[in-house]
Amino acid sequence: RAAQRRAEMSWDFVVPVCLDDLVKSGAVNQYVVQDVLSAKQLPSHINSFKAALRSQGPLCILEHFDTAYSDKVAGKGLLQWDSEREKVLQCLTQLLQLDIRTLWSLSLVEEEFVSCVTCCCYKLLENPTISHVKSKSTRDAIIHVLGIMVKKYNHMLGACVKVIQLLQHFEQLASVCAQAVAAWSSEYGVKAIVGEIMREIGQKSSEELAREGSGVKAFSSFLSELGTLVPETMIPNISVLLTHLEGESPSLRVAVCEVLGEVLVRVLSGDKLGDSARASRDRFLDTLQEHIHDAHSHVRARVIQVYARIVNSKALPLCRYTEVMELTVGRLGDKSVHMCKSAIQLLAAFIAHNPYSCKVQICSIKTSGRGTYHSKYFFLNPCPEQEIPEAMSSNAPPTPQKEGGGNEGGESELKKQEMLVQYLKDTESFALQVERAIAVINNMLYWKTTTVVQEAVQFCVTAFEFSVADSVCGVRKMLPLVWSTDVTIKDAVIQAYRRLYLNPPGDNTRAKAQTLVDNLSDLMIDASLGTVQCLEEIVSEFFSSESALQTSVVQVLWERVSGKRETKALHRRAAVLLLGMAAREFSAAITPVLHDPSEIILIGWIVCSCVSQQSKGVPFRLPVDHHLFSCLSQAIADGVVQSDPHWQTFMEQAVRLIYFLAESPDQLCSRLLQRSAHLLLEQITEGGEPNQSQLQEGGSQASCVSLAQVLSLCGAVAFWQVSHLERSVSSELRRRRGEKEEKEEKEKAPEANDSCVEEELGLVGASAEDTEVEFIRKICETELLAEGNMLSAFLPLLVKVCSSPGKYSHPQLTTAACLALSQYMMISPAVCKDNIRLLFTVLEKSTLPVVRANTIVALGDLTVRFPNILEPWTPNLYARLSDENASVRLTAIMVLTQLVLKDVMKVKGQVSEVAVLLLDPEPHIASLALNFFNELSAKDNAIYNLLPDIISRLSDPERGMKEEDFNTIMKQLFSYITKERQTESLVEKLCQRFRTAKTERQWADLAVSLSLLSVCERGFKKLQECWDCYSDKLTEPGVYQPLLSIAAKLRRRAKSQFKAQVEDYEKRLTAVHTKGLENVESEEREQQMGDTQSQNMQTPQPHKSVRKTTRGEEIEQIRSRKRILFYKFISLCIYTIHNAFISISFRTWQTEVK
Repeated sequence: RAAQRRAEMSWDFVVPVCLDDLVKSGAVNQYVVQDVLSAKQLPSHINSFKAALRSQGPLCILEHFDTAYSDKVAGKGLLQWDSEREKVLQCLTQLLQLDIRTLWSLSLVEEEFVSCVTCCCYKLLENPTISHVKSKSTRDAIIHVLGIMVKKYNHMLGACVKVIQLLQHFEQLASVCAQAVAAWSSEYGVKAIVGEIMREIGQKSSEELAREGSGVKAFSSFLSELGTLVPETMIPNISVLLTHLEGESPSLRVAVCEVLGEVLVRVLSGDKLGDSARASRDRFLDTLQEHIHDAHSHVRARVIQVYARIVNSKALPLCRYTEVMELTVGRLGDKSVHMCKSAIQLLAAFIAHNPYSCKVQICSIKTSGRGTYHSKYFFLNPCPEQEIPEAMSSNAPPTPQKEGGGNEGGESELKKQEMLVQYLKDTESFALQVERAIAVINNMLYWKTTTVVQEAVQFCVTAFEFSVADSVCGVRKMLPLVWSTDVTIKDAVIQAYRRLYLNPPGDNTRAKAQTLVDNLSDLMIDASLGTVQCLEEIVSEFFSSESALQTSVVQVLWERVSGKRETKALHRRAAVLLLGMAAREFSAAITPVLHDPSEIILIGWIVCSCVSQQSKGVPFRLPVDHHLFSCLSQAIADGVVQSDPHWQTFMEQAVRLIYFLAESPDQLCSRLLQRSAHLLLEQITEGGEPNQSQLQEGGSQASCVSLAQVLSLCGAVAFWQVSHLERSVSSELRRRRGEKEEKEEKEKAPEANDSCVEEELGLVGASAEDTEVEFIRKICETELLAEGNMLSAFLPLLVKVCSSPGKYSHPQLTTAACLALSQYMMISPAVCKDNIRLLFTVLEKSTLPVVRANTIVALGDLTVRFPNILEPWTPNLYARLSDENASVRLTAIMVLTQLVLKDVMKVKGQVSEVAVLLLDPEPHIASLALNFFNELSAKDNAIYNLLPDIISRLSDPERGMKEEDFNTIMKQLFSYITKERQTESLVEKLCQRFRTAKTERQWADLAVSLSLLSVCERGFKKLQECWDCYSDKLTEPGVYQPLLSIAAKLRRRAKSQFKAQVEDYEKRLTAVHTKGLENVESEEREQQMGDTQSQNMQTPQPHKSVRKTTRGEEIEQIRSRKRILFYKFISLCIYTIHNAFISISFRTWQTEVK
């Protein structure tokens, strides 16, 4: 009955989006499911439904829809909508393609039919998953249905309106709508719909766009997507979009610029454009060029990206290269990181697709002749003849024509020369811009932003591949980044060097290996020690990975080292270094050394480089009488009495090798020292012992050099003896103890476990390790310098040479002695305490910069080893930051940076000396000082705690620092203060220091420091609370102006209520500055008193004084006043009589006395 009654009623059936919508009633008379049948009820109702279907046909659904829905819910539905929907849309497409107009009168399709079909399609498009890949077939079917409706059933205007509505309400449909409009335009030929939608978007005002919110993003994405699909169709109506370039929406400006870029790349490119097309192209390029300086950083970055696409597509006219590139180089200093990254990418695209050359090389040319163009061209290496345009292929000056018949040829030749000159001018400008860009990007390699550093690395690689001049500077400058803690940056640098140097071209493996060695050798020549260490990491990475070139590379290197292949001396030395690097990861590189050590002096460094690799595994030792050690000892001893500039480096590595590979290195080195000393004495005996005058005048140079080399050998032996004890001997003791414990555990019975608690706590191993450490320490303190030990014989000589610089003035001798003494001091605390004062005296008074620099490095090592002994001498170390020699300052900043950042040395107020180096004339020192503070800022509150002391030290009148220098340093240091609490606290601390400051310069420095803080509302309140600290100094312009600037900055971004407080503060500052604090305070007091009096005068009297008195009250008041006057009169009379009585009595007493 209910079903029959429901069938007789009229219902509004709304197409559901999902299955659940069939049970939700959203309007009056909406058709919804009334009864959901259970699983037990379904079979009988389904049978009834089938019988009705056979008798009534499809109309039976009106009575049995609840049965069909219940069956669907139960999982036994008659139809699976997700699978059948596409078939329905395909059937609908086929139906609409038929001529169905005859179904309506007058052959006009009713609007209700069009709306019914299109509304269903638009409703399906609102499905959140319609833009997914799995819904592509359904999406395409819907687009085709709507395309037929637009083309055949006059639905274009309705489609435009509906697309705008969908974009306003569903941001995710931007791509779908763009695909639909592009399909209707290209496949169905309805191009007008593109213009209609563009006009609808273009006519929206800024107020409407501001209200729509997410709709603006959808419009932007729609236009960008549509520009990539049908750019040529958008050109006739693109002018309506240009108005949004002046609007407030950055996303719409980006979309319009991207549309212009697509039009320029795909439509308005090439040499066959007409005049109108060229005019449009130039207009669009001008528009893009204007927005390189857009107010919004995102717009600027996207415009640069559009230009990168244009350049990569070779669609940028040649005449605009220089102008656009100049603008791009200027954008490298943009505040936006995204903008800088995009600018670097565009510059790399300019180099990779430059129209002037295949390879960029700067050189100079001069052209002379008729119409002379004298200039020094920094221009790119010309392309081959076939790559240069025909008008520029001739670079010879025009030949004058002697006969009249040659005028036409002369004019043609002149035009060619003019074009050539213009080509060279453009080339010069392009190359100069590239040079500017390289200088800026090389400095960006050390930015904190990872993405910018990655792009800078890629730019350096591109520039180097195209042989840009000075590009090798960038390649070398990025080399230290292999030590970066950021894995991404490190991998980028390693991959860059692999691409440039480790993947050489060649026909076979031999040729590739030869090229690879040549490339690396060129890098090694004139490389600093730091560069060599960085290259060592790159080479180690190459040999640690599997490569078919490794064996061939090692073979080529050995051929150069052994002299089998004719090689320059520098390349041979580079091959030695490269083999040493390879030996760390590729053990086969040292095999020829162990078998044939005849070239020991040259290849000793290679052997030493393998030591760390050998020490990682099972201990590997050679007997003392091995031929390798005989050759090493012979080479070292013979070199003592010779003047070989490479002996020092070889000796250090050779001693290191002995201590790592020999079984008893102490005995071997003791004999080596004895042998070297005998050779030195023989040399002195043969040449005659020099007297004191000869030593002072620099005589006996050979003996001094030999003595210096012997002392260097002593220092090296002392250093490596300590290292041998603390590393090799200690590790061997631990290894033996581990083996012994493991053996005891195997032999121990399961029930015998008395010390299980101690073992669980780790006390057994800890006590054993402490015993071993104490054993090593005792050896260092008591045995190394005991009598009979060869090292002890040289210590008095070292002290004597270092303490008598006037007597032993030879530079090499002094340098060697000081360095050896510092190495001796590493042995024990006793030796360090005895000679620490002497070492600091050498540091302060030595006239040789190399001695001072070496001493700083040695003191850094001693600080790590004996921090308590060196702690009182910390100010002396900081004092070297102001050394007159740049190399000493460089060494000092590097050593102190390591000590401070590794928490070996406490950070104190002496850091102000590092701050001074921010303005050092040497750029490298200034950059190291900046890096010091960048790293220090990563430590919690480190710079915040140091700032007050730094300000006090730098503003000290005795230092005499210029105001400009102080301001520059403080600006950098205050940039690290970013927390609001730190700012508030610093405001209070700096204001309190006004009380202790004595000079006007100190007041000004404190005020400038306050102005550099990013003061917020809380900081401003603190500034007001501390008014008494600085108010009496406001008459000084140096104090008044910075504080006024603080108020000005606060006023610009303050809200109305807070803004009034700031303005009152400004007025108060100005009043005190112009009138003085005392005058202002007196005026304030007078004004306050006047206000109080006026307030009292204006305040009404109490009611009893205002109320009108009665007659009786007046009489009572008069009587009261009379009584008071009478009492006063009586009192006066009594007082007068009393005085008169006393006067008479006194006179009577005088008379009686007389």
